[in-house]
Amino acid sequence: MLASGCHALTYVHELRGAEEALRRSQEQLLQAQKMEAVGRLAGGIAHDFNNLLTVIGNYTSLALEALPEQEAVREDLLEVRRASERASALTRQLLAFSRRQVMQPRALDLQAVVQDMAAMLRRLIGEEIVLGVKTRPGLGYALADPVQVEQILLNLVVNARDAIAGRGSIAIECANADLDEEFARLHRGSRPGAYVMLAVSDTGTGMDAETQARIFEPFFTTKEQGRGTGLGLATVYGIVKQSGGYIAVYSEVGRGTVFRVYLPRAGTEQPTPLAPLAVPLALPAGNGTILLVEDEANVRGLVEKVLGRHGYTVVTATDGKDALVQAAAAGRVDLILTDVVMPHLSGPELVDRLRLSQPTAKVVYMSGYTDDAMIDRGVVGPEVTFLAKPFNTRDLLKTVRDALEGRRAAEPIPG
Repeated sequence: MLASGCHALTYVHELRGAEEALRRSQEQLLQAQKMEAVGRLAGGIAHDFNNLLTVIGNYTSLALEALPEQEAVREDLLEVRRASERASALTRQLLAFSRRQVMQPRALDLQAVVQDMAAMLRRLIGEEIVLGVKTRPGLGYALADPVQVEQILLNLVVNARDAIAGRGSIAIECANADLDEEFARLHRGSRPGAYVMLAVSDTGTGMDAETQARIFEPFFTTKEQGRGTGLGLATVYGIVKQSGGYIAVYSEVGRGTVFRVYLPRAGTEQPTPLAPLAVPLALPAGNGTILLVEDEANVRGLVEKVLGRHGYTVVTATDGKDALVQAAAAGRVDLILTDVVMPHLSGPELVDRLRLSQPTAKVVYMSGYTDDAMIDRGVVGPEVTFLAKPFNTRDLLKTVRDALEGRRAAEPIPG
């Protein structure tokens, strides 16, 4: 009887443990589904908004170029352009959250990134907060986009600073991490493998469980009105997920918070040095025939005007099918400048169809976002020229000129 009773108690204990594990798994699944749905919505809004910002910002610049310096309305137009630039920054954050950014991952020394940013971060957090950086020998290289890693670090440190009232400390640490099957089973969204971990911890106010469940949602914030956009941690979440990594948070009210970012380890690959960017003060006029394919009429009209003013012959098409007709009538085309997502034919499908009749034409894709399907089809890659919306006049002209002359984006234009 005693043995039977012990067996029954063990069974009940195991059953309760299984029920608790199932409850946690269901909660994690619901949270993951909610984040995915919000991400799709945010990405769609940002994509459409980027088209509008491209038009607003560039027509404002064209108007400024045509106005004399003494015109009083110039200051009003400058304020419009500054507002469009701020709006562009917000859409970039939404695209980061929805994992629809164009990224350039490479083998990266995380400790070098942290050390390079340390002085700037100390100025950012102020004298009352102590910033500690812990380094480790033998750290592996992370496979990530260096610009996006800087964004992750900046947002996490700013978030930590805002969580500290008065004096306190922030610690940054990097370490190798090997996540196993058990870890992946307990932490939905993670995958087993070799990672490099970036941890940012603070001695701030901490968060309760309800807050922790929502911190990565866009526009969710615990700060008072007017402080921040509520997109900082959402941006971090999107960058980490698109990089193939995992982010975890641990916090206790009154005891501070630690964020741990796991980025895939690059194995034996060596870090790639960043090429310096050289931007000329002015762009000379170009020449050649450009097939412009864009289904948004206002964007199409803007790009046609800018390219036409700078010496190019522009043949416009409203979608992929129209582009086939226009290309046949135009004869030789030097460059195909096409949107990615369009009715009838996508940008990549159009380029495939035009290869027979235009084998020497260079190609530039432009879009407000790029999703996994586009990446799989080769729209994003080291040999592909991509112009992200919203773009300004300089970005457009430089990208077109570089593509026509066969230069990489980082190479300067002579003169």
